[in-house]
Amino acid sequence: MVIAVDGMGGDHAPAEIVKGCVDAADRFGVEILLVGPRDVMEAELHRRGARRATGPAISVVHASEYLVEGEHPAFALRKKRDASVAVAVRLVKEGRADAALSAGPTGGVTAAALGILGALEDLSRPVVGGRILEFTPGSILMDLGANVDCQPYQLLDFAVIGSVYAEKMMGIPDPTVALLSVGAEKGKGNQLVLETTPLLEASGLNFIGNVEGYDIPLGKANVILCDGFVGNIVVKFAENLGKAAAAWLEERLSGQLPEDAVRRLANELRRATNTADTFGGGPLWAVDGVACVAHGRSRAPAITGAIEQAKLAVERDLVGAFRRELAQARRKQGTERP
Repeated sequence: MVIAVDGMGGDHAPAEIVKGCVDAADRFGVEILLVGPRDVMEAELHRRGARRATGPAISVVHASEYLVEGEHPAFALRKKRDASVAVAVRLVKEGRADAALSAGPTGGVTAAALGILGALEDLSRPVVGGRILEFTPGSILMDLGANVDCQPYQLLDFAVIGSVYAEKMMGIPDPTVALLSVGAEKGKGNQLVLETTPLLEASGLNFIGNVEGYDIPLGKANVILCDGFVGNIVVKFAENLGKAAAAWLEERLSGQLPEDAVRRLANELRRATNTADTFGGGPLWAVDGVACVAHGRSRAPAITGAIEQAKLAVERDLVGAFRRELAQARRKQGTERP
């Protein structure tokens, strides 16, 4: 298993990226191709003692440039053809790596992955999804922001993708699928929900109808569908509600419990509502190859977690499963997608 990692992507690159790679190589037995300026990568590896610890499991692939936050993705990649994220993805295209990972700007990572690996043929649009609460480890929400406006057939595609992910990556057989709406009863919701319902009912998926906002932290469904406008608001609200609640908890319990116990409880609450800090990232659900995005603020443990997710995606043939199930969904509908 070979994972190409953008050593210059993320707020804490290269130090935290390299540390995460060293930890992942030791823990998971994967080979890491660390992409970035050779002198910078070699110096950081030497500082970490990686050559002694992991031997040939980590090697450097030189890239003279890298993306920075705020650049327009398409323009930056045209201008910086030797950008570290592009080189990492190209290693997958060339067959030298099984997966690529970057914590760089999401738009740049997505543009590089789509431009070099291409999109899955039967996927109408890229989609971003995943777990948003550790209170409900068996639930994912999608879309989380890639598509602020959606058509019903696109939500059907997202349902297929989410079901495959829940089964392959989370070990959930026959995952339940639901639409996020303003009421659990059939017929409640906006036009998108109403028009998507019959498509899901005929899809062969384990569709259970609507769920409401307060059902999300209760784990009422394994795959919860909404457009990216709603999904992005929900995930950001959950993250900052957790941070605010943790601060409130620390204040209220100060002097009531030992300080270290209060701090531990507050940190557990923050982690439970910020899965980006727990898992680091995961595969892009759009491209014809395993290309993973980690959160820009990722530190070493998150990078290690994201490398593990990339390894699992390859081992479980996630992209192949996406491809097969999307084609099957198209055949069941009997219509071509726009």
